[in-house]
Amino acid sequence: MPKKSPSLKVLVVDDEPLMRWSVAETLTDCGYEVVETGDGSGARKAVGDASHEFDVVLLDFRLPDSKDLSLLASIRRISPHAQVILMTAFGTPEVVRGALDLGAFRVVSKPFEMDAVAELVAQAHAARITH
Repeated sequence: MPKKSPSLKVLVVDDEPLMRWSVAETLTDCGYEVVETGDGSGARKAVGDASHEFDVVLLDFRLPDSKDLSLLASIRRISPHAQVILMTAFGTPEVVRGALDLGAFRVVSKPFEMDAVAELVAQAHAARITH
């Protein structure tokens, strides 16, 4: 598990409640401040809220109101400094390349180990603060 970092703010966007809860609990246990939402609309609202400058966004590729990379593009526009990790069970080479071209930090395939995603969040944050 990564070291605790209370200043790290993470947005978890996933429409599967158990997945969202598991990721949020894991990251909270790491000492991160976590905000959760289950759809693209909630993600746009959370990212656009000036009181929540997220360091890292964990974004599910397929949501009820977002089934392509347009939400990723919106988040990158609204919050260009946030590192976005795209989570997907549909990681075709085209999706992966498109996400990386839009500035995603990484694309991770579902299912994944919670410890691995916690470490990836720490890596994304480290990359953010070195730029």
